[in-house]
Amino acid sequence: MKQKFKKQLVYGRRIWSRVDKYFEFKFTGRWMLYGFVIGVVAGFGGILFIYLQEFIEHFSLKGLAGFYPPLPGGEGGAEAGEVEQGLFNWWFLIIPAVGGLISGLLVYTWAPEAEGHGTDGVIKAFHQERGLIRKRVPFIKTLASAITIGTGGSAGREGPIAQIGAGFGSALATKLKLSDSDRRTMVVSGMAAGIGSIFRSPIGGAIFAVECLYKEDIETEGLVPAIIASIIGYTVFATLFGWHTIFTTGKFIFENPLELIFYGIFGLLCAFVGILYVKTFYGIHEKVFKPMKLPNYLKPMIGGLLLGILALFFPHILGSGYGWIQKAIDGQLAITLMLSIAVLKVLATSFSIGSGGSGGIFAPSLFIGAMLGGAYGSVAAKLFPDIITQPEAFVLVGMAAFFAGAANVPVSMTIMITEMTGSYQLLVPLIFTSTLAFFIAHKWSIYSEQLKNHAESPAHRGDLIVDILKEMQVVEAYKPTKKVPLIKNTWPVQKVLPLFSDREEDCFPVINEEKKIIGLLAMSSLRAVIGDEGIGDIILAEDIKTNFECVYPDEDLHDALGKFLRTRYASLPVRANKESNKILGFLTYRDLISAYDDALLEWSKQS
Repeated sequence: MKQKFKKQLVYGRRIWSRVDKYFEFKFTGRWMLYGFVIGVVAGFGGILFIYLQEFIEHFSLKGLAGFYPPLPGGEGGAEAGEVEQGLFNWWFLIIPAVGGLISGLLVYTWAPEAEGHGTDGVIKAFHQERGLIRKRVPFIKTLASAITIGTGGSAGREGPIAQIGAGFGSALATKLKLSDSDRRTMVVSGMAAGIGSIFRSPIGGAIFAVECLYKEDIETEGLVPAIIASIIGYTVFATLFGWHTIFTTGKFIFENPLELIFYGIFGLLCAFVGILYVKTFYGIHEKVFKPMKLPNYLKPMIGGLLLGILALFFPHILGSGYGWIQKAIDGQLAITLMLSIAVLKVLATSFSIGSGGSGGIFAPSLFIGAMLGGAYGSVAAKLFPDIITQPEAFVLVGMAAFFAGAANVPVSMTIMITEMTGSYQLLVPLIFTSTLAFFIAHKWSIYSEQLKNHAESPAHRGDLIVDILKEMQVVEAYKPTKKVPLIKNTWPVQKVLPLFSDREEDCFPVINEEKKIIGLLAMSSLRAVIGDEGIGDIILAEDIKTNFECVYPDEDLHDALGKFLRTRYASLPVRANKESNKILGFLTYRDLISAYDDALLEWSKQS
């Protein structure tokens, strides 16, 4: 019975081994598990952040100022009887300033890298810091951002929730002692899970996480783990808050080709305003707040005060502003109001986050794009009523196109706005306008740590080396030698030594009586035996030779580099072919590096 069981067990293992060979269950199962754990943590992190922000808002803006901003339709805005605050509420001068001070104290005391919009911090960690994020950063970022938004700061949720998910992914990878490459993938997965959950956009959140790292590239290796983590995070979050979209919309459709003309013009407008947005944001940061001779923790307070002055006249710019976006979608805002608060939101965001305050840049950007779209669509409908029959559709397109241009994320924004609104029939104008805005504005980015492509990223510097070396052959780098010394295996060490003293090579082939190459004799082997007096006449080349290692003229330099690293030789013989004993010359490690440097210089000139 036992023997039968052992045979069945052995047979089962063989079947599993063959199945695993084709489907790689160890690899896929591992990443599914990582994605599940990261998604669960990010989902609960999003839930905690929402409750924390609403708690602070309840006691500050609503409790002290009596200001009840409208809500988006998916969060009860359609049914809630919001009380809109009138002008000149003097609490607006106090509450954002106090929130900025508390946020500044938290950030600059315990985690200075948590300042500003957190997505940039994740991008920097991915490219520059091997995916390492200090464990305290997500906690400080969460609390500081909740205070900033809860007290009216013009900021969004994507920054803190991105750092919650990415921070956990980084910590988990470090705990499991994974490679830097795997840690970076888990950071991307964590960011995707956070954004996918809090914006109820599982697919868009995953694509955003791999797209926002570069201006002209995508981190394709992290896409599948990011999708898994994002879906799990979304499921956890939506289980508590509901499966509906954030915004409620009418039945918007695209059925008139002439509308593309207006969408194209609007895409150009979004691109140029997006460039102005980026320049204003970093201009205020660099030229206003950075030169201030004040402690850094006081600067967010100044930013909050400046925001409060604007809010005295336009309270619409406080907080994330999702409720006002919903009103624009419903066609309830005047053109002049939408234009005014779009411009003021640029300043408000620059004051809140550019001062060193903590929060995301995503929600304010959606607000600006939505108001631009609402105003543009309304004007176009008045001038061309037979063509533009649904001006409110430009609100949705504006959200996608404006941020696509400002952050270089056209694909993810198209999908995210579709998932956040449920308006799938607007996919054509969404992607058309977003792509156009991206093409015009792709040299600028609201994410300062964003790099152009893989070639510029330290995370992929090794890939660049591999790509260049694989495209080059040994024949392009080695130095031909007319006569290469061959060492007979019967020669004593004393006879071999003069060869090394007269030449630059680090090793020479060893041949037998039939003059066939049977090994290599390297200087490192000689050093181990020449110290003892009289031993040089006793030890033969046969005794200290090593396995024959060589390279071939048509072999690529990447494989040659592997042989150098394995053997630790400074030079390797270049053999004519596998059947020949003819040695054409030697490839030195210095030759290989020199050839790589020349190729890299030529590549950079062409780029």
